[in-house]
Amino acid sequence: MNKTLFLWLFVACFAASCSFNKDKLEGSSAAINTISVIIDDQLWNSEIGDSIRNKFASPVLGLPQEEPLFSINQYPVKLFEGFSTDCRNIIIVKKENENIFEVKKNEFAAPQNAFHISGKTSLDIIEILEKNTPEIIKRMKAIEIAQNQKIFKDSIIDIKKIQRKFNIDLLIPSKYEYVMRRKNFIWLKNEIVSGNNSLLIYQIPLESINPNNPVNDIIRVRDSIGRLYIHGSAYSTQMVTEKAYSPYFSRVKLAGNSAYETKGTWQMKNDFMSGPFINYMIFDKAHKRILVLEGFSYAPSKAKRDLMFELEAIIKSLKIKK
Repeated sequence: MNKTLFLWLFVACFAASCSFNKDKLEGSSAAINTISVIIDDQLWNSEIGDSIRNKFASPVLGLPQEEPLFSINQYPVKLFEGFSTDCRNIIIVKKENENIFEVKKNEFAAPQNAFHISGKTSLDIIEILEKNTPEIIKRMKAIEIAQNQKIFKDSIIDIKKIQRKFNIDLLIPSKYEYVMRRKNFIWLKNEIVSGNNSLLIYQIPLESINPNNPVNDIIRVRDSIGRLYIHGSAYSTQMVTEKAYSPYFSRVKLAGNSAYETKGTWQMKNDFMSGPFINYMIFDKAHKRILVLEGFSYAPSKAKRDLMFELEAIIKSLKIKK
C-alpha cells in the first residue's frame, strides 16, 4: 500500500514538474533589445564587465545621438531565477576550471538564446568574448527581429496594393497607413507621439547603381526621391541625406538577393527636421529591377533605436514572389 502511494506521488510530482517546465518555456516576455548578463559583481566590476559593456552596449550605427545596441540588465549568479531567466538573450559568465563557449536554445524560456561563457582566468573569458561576439550579436539580433515580426502578425495591414505594384510580401503592422501612392512608389507612415515612423517602397532600373561607386549613387537616388515626394510643411523643403556625417554602408543578402544596406541621418532641407534612416537596395535580377525599401524616423523627443529596429524588422520580413 505504501509503495503504491509512493508511486502515485512520484507520478504526480513528475507530471507537475513537466507541466512547470512546459509553462516556463511558453514565452519570453522581456522588452525588445534587452539582454540579461548573469555574472557575479566582482567580475562585472572588472575588465570582464568592461568588455561586455563595450561590445553589447556600444552605440548603434546611424543614429543622431548615441544609444546602446542592447539594454543590459546584470544579475549575480546566485540571483539567477525568476524574471532574469525569461529574457530572450542571456549571457552567463563564470570562472571555471575549463574554457567553454556554448549556445543553448530555449534553455529557460522560448524563444531564447543562452550563451554560456566560462574561463580559467579573466583573460581567457575576455578572449572567448572577443572571438564569439560577432556570432552572439548576430543571433541576438535575429531573435529580436523574429520577436518583432511575431508581434506584427497579430495585426497587419492589407498589402494587396503593395503586392500588385511590386510583387512582394511584407509584414506591416496595422498602425501604419498609406499616405502616398505613385506608379513606382509607396509611402506608409505610423504617427507616434511627437513624430512618426515611415516606410518607403519603390523600384529603379538595375543600372541605376554603379557597383564601383555605390554609396554616391545610393545618396543620389534617395535624395531624388526626397525631392519628388518627401516634403516639409514649409515652401521649398525636401528630405536629403545629411552631408555632415558619412553613412554606414555594407553588402548584405536580403530575400535571397544581393543588397546594399545603408544607415545614416536625413534632414529636411530649408527646415529643422531630421532623423535616422535605413535603406536597402535589393538587386532583383529576376524582375530586372532594384527594389528599394527604406525606413526613416522623425521623433525629436524620443529614443530612436527601437523605432528603427521596428522598421528593420518590417523590411527583413520581405519575400519576393517569382
